[in-house]
Amino acid sequence: MPLSADAMPPPGDAAGVRMISSKELRAHASPDDLWISISGDVYDVTPWLPHHPGGDLPLITLAGQDATDAFAAYHPPSARPLLRRFLVGRLSDYTVSPASADYRRLLAQFSSAGLFERVGPTPKVLLAIMVTLFSAALYLILACATASAHLLAGGLIGFIWIQSGWMGHDSGHHRITGYPLLNRVLQILSGNCLTGLSIAWWKCNHNTHHIACNSLDHDPDLQHMPLFAVSPKLFANIWSYFYRRTMAFDAASKFLISYQHWTFYPVMCVARINLLTQSALFVLTEKRVPQRFLEIAGVAAFWAWYPLLVSCLPNWWERVAFVLSSFTICGIQHVQFCLNHFSSEVYVGPPKGNDWFEKQTAGTLDILCSPWMDWFHGGLQFQIEHHLFPRLPRCHLRKVAPYVRDLCKKHGLPYSAASFWDANVLTWKTLRAAALQARNATSGAAPKNLVWEAVNTHG
Repeated sequence: MPLSADAMPPPGDAAGVRMISSKELRAHASPDDLWISISGDVYDVTPWLPHHPGGDLPLITLAGQDATDAFAAYHPPSARPLLRRFLVGRLSDYTVSPASADYRRLLAQFSSAGLFERVGPTPKVLLAIMVTLFSAALYLILACATASAHLLAGGLIGFIWIQSGWMGHDSGHHRITGYPLLNRVLQILSGNCLTGLSIAWWKCNHNTHHIACNSLDHDPDLQHMPLFAVSPKLFANIWSYFYRRTMAFDAASKFLISYQHWTFYPVMCVARINLLTQSALFVLTEKRVPQRFLEIAGVAAFWAWYPLLVSCLPNWWERVAFVLSSFTICGIQHVQFCLNHFSSEVYVGPPKGNDWFEKQTAGTLDILCSPWMDWFHGGLQFQIEHHLFPRLPRCHLRKVAPYVRDLCKKHGLPYSAASFWDANVLTWKTLRAAALQARNATSGAAPKNLVWEAVNTHG
């Protein structure tokens, strides 16, 4: 079947090119010997692994298989010539599924229309909002003496963090300005400095999530043991390829997961602590961190201004209330992150190159909302579209949604969407179902005692 120009391999003389079977390609699937196929051409990207801007995990996850759809989704056509130096041959049995062929045509159509280059006014609006709200928070703390004003200031800081999260998400996927240096400066200021979260850590985590969407052992966004488990498959002590450790389902995990549908929202109120911890550990201990000094300096700036601001409050209870207020308001965004995936289909193992499109649609949930509420969801309301076209600025997501729905309908693929309320209900039901199964799970059994028996009896 014909493919779009964007999906075709780079031009070149096919004479003398080594032909490679899919079986041989699969034999080169380790970090020390890593081949991938893109548009039928086979590349040895082993020497590129430590230099890949998206980190090594996306390449390792797709090693030894076709990665055309993932490559096309994450890279502009101008990146293709960079592959030529890694070329080792061409697949002798290369095929394209009908769904992938149509997806690539749609991707080329959006690219030809210039949608990936037009970011719209969103970044400027977000910056103006954050500056205004931060100024208001400073005024409420430094110029007002009432506890209610200080509590409101904490809420404003939390709301600023939410807006910063949307900006960091956008800038991590595409340039929010026409200038790479300015784009980087805005990342560090709005991310590391303002929120304490390293953009390098976020990219590593988020890129892996996109490539292995809803894989229980590869997607870090589903790996929350011992607090949460979205599937009983996690009770099997499976290995996390992201954290490089076994996610143990022990007695503590069993107890916590057994009541996760009740603890989910309270934990989301303080989930910021987990992100701050992971971010700090990443920039300090990870072997390869791009511009490590800049990342550390940005995070250090947060830990300078935020405690200083808290110290300006008159007493300890107001300080605690301020921190809890900022964390709790920001917890709304942590809930939003979970709604798009927790109740969707999950699987174990790496994604397959020939069903990447299908895995993205099956593992993702859109949130139904009116256009005037788009600001609240920050683009996550079109999560299916975002996962299929991660480089697409969010101002175009509503426009392309009908095309994605039609494509899913044509190929019999799920296109799941729910209201914000219904998405919360689906997530709660998913957690409850796993919690009830955890109570009866044989592995990770807690010590037998009267307290444990009483808790489970009256659940």
